[in-house]
Amino acid sequence: MKKVLQIVLGLAIIGLIYVLYNQFHTPISFQKEVAVREAAVIERIKDIRTAQQAYKQKYQKYTPSFDSLINFILTDTLSFERTIGSKDDSVAVARGLVRTEKFDIAVMDTIFNTRGLSRADVQDLRYIPFGDGAEFIMDAGDFETDSKVIVPVFEAKAPYKIFLGNLNKQEVINLIDDAKTLDKYPGIKVGSMEQATNDAGNWE
Repeated sequence: MKKVLQIVLGLAIIGLIYVLYNQFHTPISFQKEVAVREAAVIERIKDIRTAQQAYKQKYQKYTPSFDSLINFILTDTLSFERTIGSKDDSVAVARGLVRTEKFDIAVMDTIFNTRGLSRADVQDLRYIPFGDGAEFIMDAGDFETDSKVIVPVFEAKAPYKIFLGNLNKQEVINLIDDAKTLDKYPGIKVGSMEQATNDAGNWE
């Protein structure tokens, strides 16, 4: 009987150690994975913002369509100007030797030239990392400010429940509840359809 009690007690101790380990380990490992996934989502949503800003530079508006945005990146151009000669040289100006030239460069070679994105990377802009094929929620339109000025706006967002969906369910619920309590979007978001934010992200 004594030996049986020792075995039962030993198993109970092992079980308690396991429970305590999970209580401490689960939140820590969860936060580490959240940080990795958020970083990937933020990097991609920044690329979406860069593309939208270039689109607005050319068309004076944002687009709500990923098809239009991706096609713009892969096939369109941006116009630039360069000055031939120096405007500070009065003699050259007087002789008409100073002039301004316009030239076009492919969008892909301008906005992403330092990122080194491939065409396949651009095609994947619509997809949320770790989202199992889910797309960013994106919209665009106009917003009227308090001073009655109409400004173009856009937003793109990725809910926690999409890119954290296969992690610890209770931890995800807690993260979403915390965001809602603080009146924040429960996920990663850039821009807003409800106010002019200068295309700021909620992680910045």
